[in-house]
Amino acid sequence: MKKAPDPIDKHVGSRVRMQRILMKMSQEKLGEALGLTFQQVQKYEKGTNRIGASRLQQISKTLNVPPSFFFEGAPNAQPATGDSLAEESSSQYVVDFLSTAEGLHLNRAFARIKDPKVRKRVIDLISTLAEQEDVAREADMGDAADK
Repeated sequence: MKKAPDPIDKHVGSRVRMQRILMKMSQEKLGEALGLTFQQVQKYEKGTNRIGASRLQQISKTLNVPPSFFFEGAPNAQPATGDSLAEESSSQYVVDFLSTAEGLHLNRAFARIKDPKVRKRVIDLISTLAEQEDVAREADMGDAADK
């Protein structure tokens, strides 16, 4: 049976992916810079392979961030409580979303909006669209249950 990736390894990998995408670098290019295959980079990013200290140093230089960047927002090693589990899954959701091309694109576009009123309207619009999705999904589930 395969062992699930350690949460810290997943977090570090997702931060590698996020920074690589922010720099518009492919897995192949990062792999070339590190002397690795893109498959190995992929395993690092998914957290299935642990990144050693010297390799993390290489990655940080290549991606122009300090090694500490990869640990920012990492789940802590303390025993989990109900609140910390909810907080961790919420922060992991944000990291996962920002690790996608769609999330980065949305984040970059939003960051370019300087007017706070316009920013609030964008947030209100997205919230309304999300609520409509929820209502539609619930209606679909109700229709399926009636059949």
